[in-house]
Amino acid sequence: MNPGTAALERGLGVLCALAEEPAARDGLGVVALAGLVGGDKSQLSRTLRTLEEHGFVERDRDTLAYRLGWRLFALAARVTDSRLVAAAPPVLRALVRELGESVHLSVRQGDQVLTLLSESPSSTLHAPGRVGGLTPLATTSAGRALVLDLEAQELEALGLAGAADALAAARSLGYAIVREEFEPGLVAAAAPIRGVTGRIVAALNVSAPRVRFEDRLEVAALRVVAAAGDLSAVLGGPAATAAA
Repeated sequence: MNPGTAALERGLGVLCALAEEPAARDGLGVVALAGLVGGDKSQLSRTLRTLEEHGFVERDRDTLAYRLGWRLFALAARVTDSRLVAAAPPVLRALVRELGESVHLSVRQGDQVLTLLSESPSSTLHAPGRVGGLTPLATTSAGRALVLDLEAQELEALGLAGAADALAAARSLGYAIVREEFEPGLVAAAAPIRGVTGRIVAALNVSAPRVRFEDRLEVAALRVVAAAGDLSAVLGGPAATAAA
């Protein structure tokens, strides 16, 4: 076998082992990886050094165990974004047909929400699309859905300490509801979309005037949760669930 091909196969074997082996959650040492990937330890050590130099693995300074590195997650995030944007439009359109209201796909951009896609019904009175627009995390349903997994310290850094009670309620329900906090007369419900690691990567939400949507908001939230679950499945992530 060509030496370059053999090295590539070792490198891919290491990444697969770190991604798929249950024991890799806390990292794997060179001996454990050699048992999984094969080859001698000196060759494997050289492969690991190369992967580490390029950010594909990282080594714990205390345990000396290896884990998947930042560059691999950065590449995965880019793939997730493109797959999500490609898969989302039919899901959004189906939700619009079912609910008769505007539906949005959003991601977190620092301490704000960036809307990637919007779909709206043909009716003349509906919540406007905001593709490319930025809205607050704290007062929008999508914003709250996007930060459901953050720790208290992270929420405080984002200026969300005041939303702790609302976020706790959203976590218990599996979705976030906002009533006239972002805009007078507007209500909304959102659910998180999760990627292959289980991390929240986006949010799906429906918004509409309170006067015609208030009595349907909780039921609509459950439909948003189901649609978010469909998109999570496309990304290989766990489905969103709502409290029974």
